[in-house]
Amino acid sequence: MLKGLDLTVQAGEVHAIMGPNGSGKSTLASTLMGSPEYQVSAGTITLGDDDITDWPTDERAKAGMFLAFQYPQEIPGVSVIQFLRQALSARKGIDLSVLELRLSAMEWMQRLGMDSSFVDRYLNEGFSGGEKKRNEIMQLAILEPRLAILDETDSGLDIDALRIVARGLRAVKEDRPDMGVVLITHYQRLLDEVTPDVVHIMVDGRIVTSGGMELAHQLETAGYEAFKELV
Repeated sequence: MLKGLDLTVQAGEVHAIMGPNGSGKSTLASTLMGSPEYQVSAGTITLGDDDITDWPTDERAKAGMFLAFQYPQEIPGVSVIQFLRQALSARKGIDLSVLELRLSAMEWMQRLGMDSSFVDRYLNEGFSGGEKKRNEIMQLAILEPRLAILDETDSGLDIDALRIVARGLRAVKEDRPDMGVVLITHYQRLLDEVTPDVVHIMVDGRIVTSGGMELAHQLETAGYEAFKELV
């Protein structure tokens, strides 16, 4: 599904990937995180100096990769705080206490407009679309990845919820200026809130052109038809 795709994200850069449905955007996100549903038949995936092509998903996450899902899964019986504790303990290689993690989570819940009881709820169970996406941003803030891949984080959000999520992402970037970000989106409205360094247009499993925000503006007026001719 991905055909000769070449993408380099330097530390601190924000790259936006836009493309029509079925172009391979979510496949790229899942492949980067080592989903067993996809096989890399040629080429390599590197993180820093490490070739991680054959690494399992958990090792990629421990090394500093993070994926925010378009449709986050519900995990009944596992609270948000326990999930974060297990994930961050694995990421840092130490056994963190719930108390110290709760203090960090409280700060981010305030910044994201979330109720203080949020972390005691089961992960994504009964969450609204906005709550799920804000929870993903809180995870991003607390886990401190080197590379964050956000797969249509704006999907299903109204304009107010989008602004809250975008504000949270900007705050994380301010705290961690060296973090690389890959934003996968259909719409310019997210890029109006989080300005990318580079915009890529993806069609039929390939990045057909790259540039600045002018590409996103072109999409808003002309759609993808002109870019399909570049395949």
